[in-house]
Amino acid sequence: MDFLTMKEMLETGVHFGHRTQRWNPKMKKYIFTERKGIHIIDLESTQELFQEAYNFIREETRSGAEVLFVGTKRQVRNTIEEEAERAGAHYVNHRWLGGTLTNFHTIRESVERMLKLEQMAEDDTFEKLPNKEVVKLRRELNKMQRNYDGIRNMTSLPDILYVIDPQVEDIAVHEARILNIPVVAVTDTNCDPDLIDFPIPGNDDAIKATRLLTSRLADAIIEGREGVDQERAEEEAEEETAQAEDEEETEEEELKEEAEGATEEEEEVKEEAEEPIGVRPEETPAMEETSSE
Repeated sequence: MDFLTMKEMLETGVHFGHRTQRWNPKMKKYIFTERKGIHIIDLESTQELFQEAYNFIREETRSGAEVLFVGTKRQVRNTIEEEAERAGAHYVNHRWLGGTLTNFHTIRESVERMLKLEQMAEDDTFEKLPNKEVVKLRRELNKMQRNYDGIRNMTSLPDILYVIDPQVEDIAVHEARILNIPVVAVTDTNCDPDLIDFPIPGNDDAIKATRLLTSRLADAIIEGREGVDQERAEEEAEEETAQAEDEEETEEEELKEEAEGATEEEEEVKEEAEEPIGVRPEETPAMEETSSE
């Protein structure tokens, strides 16, 4: 099964790299040729490595892994937000704050502060405060939402980091490596693939190219979680079937006991019906003597 076709990658420009002057020699094995001063990426390598990344994310999310999407370049912000939300993943698409992973406890405190301010805005607490203080709090809230909105539900460190352009997001990649968090990244010809656990050679600047790659990896997350849901549904169905069978067996036993009880009652009634009705046995000889006289 091809998770990416050559036609799709050619149409979206996944094969276009940077100018030859801006390349990283470590990307040489992923470069097919050079054309008009621009490196052309080997799409066979892209296809093969993408399948490895896809399978990895699918299997890890099947085990309950959480994924963090990272892409702060202007042209990929919308893609990161939309695809992460569609897949139920976390994301950072405006600015990577130093320590987001390595100092996660402090970051989480800031997120809690944001949630508290949102609650204050919803329950009309702001209306009870002076206007000058409300303006200050709203400014703080807007800044926090821009930085933390995508990780509001991330209560623990992510299990996988997906990055578009690891050269731009070098701090995020560095923090993930410190914490041994696997990194999946779209690596252009100017990136260092040795820093990435699952590099995907491809154009990290074109909107269509990054959307194609990101949407397919989001599909991997959805597929993995659907597999978990399906397994849970099958387990629940098996439990319901077993419970229904137990209930049927119990009902059958009760009916059998009732039937046996009814049979015993019928036999008792039958025995009572067969007993002689009328004069007691000891009175019978006296009656015979009277008749003979």
